[in-house]
Amino acid sequence: MSHGPHGPSLVQEHDHEPQLGLPEPLPRDETLVWQGTPDWRALAVRAFHLRKLALYFGALIAVHAVLSTQGGQSAADTLRGLVIPVALASVGLGLVALLAWLSARSTIYTLTDRRVVMRIGIVLTITFNLPLKRIVSADLRGAPRGTADIALRLDDGSPGIAWLTLWPHARPWHIGRAQPMLRCLPEGARVAATLTRCWAAHHGGAPAVNKPAAAAADGNGLAGHPALAPQ
Repeated sequence: MSHGPHGPSLVQEHDHEPQLGLPEPLPRDETLVWQGTPDWRALAVRAFHLRKLALYFGALIAVHAVLSTQGGQSAADTLRGLVIPVALASVGLGLVALLAWLSARSTIYTLTDRRVVMRIGIVLTITFNLPLKRIVSADLRGAPRGTADIALRLDDGSPGIAWLTLWPHARPWHIGRAQPMLRCLPEGARVAATLTRCWAAHHGGAPAVNKPAAAAADGNGLAGHPALAPQ
């Protein structure tokens, strides 16, 4: 397995990890700083859009009920006619929630003093090694349940990563040049601060941290801003 010292590398996992979240033990001169996983409930809302899907299904069911009532059906007949749509919607939402839970359960983000490692994948587990020297900036943004996302922008010399390979651990709408994203992290602001310190220590200087003038309108008190920006 290659560490990818000159850029992000993709590694298929073996059946047994020699070290949690890592395809092989860390070298002696590399230090584990932090490990974490996404909050699956926040991931379900943020990445899998569970809340929007629930509203969509709810609207369809409501329209169906109104049309049935206007068509002359009794209230009892209307309620009976809603059993199957409600059941199908519940199954669909349950499957989406299950996917979010499996995705979070199979994900481990690791920060060392040299790199960010993303172990992701439900069926096929993949590890991305993102050297700190290849990270140009990081954007912190609030997510549901008091969590936060951290998007990592890599330098132009880094090999590209397919957006679909990263999803749901990819920054939305950045498809042409996918940005790896640490999704729905509990205490995400603290993790961003830790990442900033590691980046600064690795580059031998303090990065500029630009805090937003106003909080994001998502109710989490965080707006997207560069957590890391080389001077």
